[in-house]
Amino acid sequence: MARLEMSDLSGGAASSAPLSGEMLVDLGLMHSTGAGLPADLVTAHMWFNIAAVRGHREAIRLRQEIACDMSAVEIAKAQRAARDWLSTH
Repeated sequence: MARLEMSDLSGGAASSAPLSGEMLVDLGLMHSTGAGLPADLVTAHMWFNIAAVRGHREAIRLRQEIACDMSAVEIAKAQRAARDWLSTH
């Protein structure tokens, strides 16, 4: 897994390039498994959704997999967060 600095998450002026699909999937995996931080399926779904929108096929499968363990309200919250993130990045 690639090392990701928190300053790289903006994908804006502070970084030289937008986050790759692979980096977005890595963020989703970190949040879904609690690797190095508390597990958070809403945030994981958000990152998988963003990666899926950017064409990462594995992200689609991973997003579907964790959605089985989420409520409709949690999924809606994750989708809203993904839309908000995409509108600013």
